[in-house]
Amino acid sequence: MANVEAPTVDMIAREIVAREGGYVNDPDDPGGATKYGVTIGTMRALGMDLDKNGRVDRADVKALTREQAEHVFVEHYFHRPRLAELPETVQASVFDMYVNSGANAVKILQRLVTRMGFPANPDGVIGPLTVSAAHAAADAAPEYLADAYGIARRNYYYALADRRSASRKYARTRRGGKGGWITRAESFISPRYHLSETEHRRRIAQWG
Repeated sequence: MANVEAPTVDMIAREIVAREGGYVNDPDDPGGATKYGVTIGTMRALGMDLDKNGRVDRADVKALTREQAEHVFVEHYFHRPRLAELPETVQASVFDMYVNSGANAVKILQRLVTRMGFPANPDGVIGPLTVSAAHAAADAAPEYLADAYGIARRNYYYALADRRSASRKYARTRRGGKGGWITRAESFISPRYHLSETEHRRRIAQWG
């Protein structure tokens, strides 16, 4: 909408932390122990031994603060993968998806712009070709790219749940409604492209 200030990367990071919530260690989540969306694997890779006992374990995950999580996201999920070089219209959604699924967030964009006629290698790495293709796609369809990316992201979640039954609880609620993955993707999609509850239930009917 006009005259609405675009969110900064720090604002987006705070929103992601708020959305992710506190400490969890879900056995169905391949990421393992997680707090504010930061996994134990990420903390080990970054050497975040918060209690200084020589190892990074669940105690360190539990000790993670909101501010530390936000810093991890901004530095390692936004700046390091070069998301700032993408069109501004998709940065927030790609950033949120990168926190959730790593390089798959970029691969989704690369495949999308390629289908739009602007080839990019789907390697999950943001290089000159991807940057050029993404900006060309944004210039060609300025009112379309963000929604198209959000829809592709939603499709990715459904397809992942198709393949992995343990992940279906993230795509649907116990009562069959839209799960966290789907509502998360749709928060970056214009309301007119949201699935109705009937359409959602039809999409997941095969899961039983």
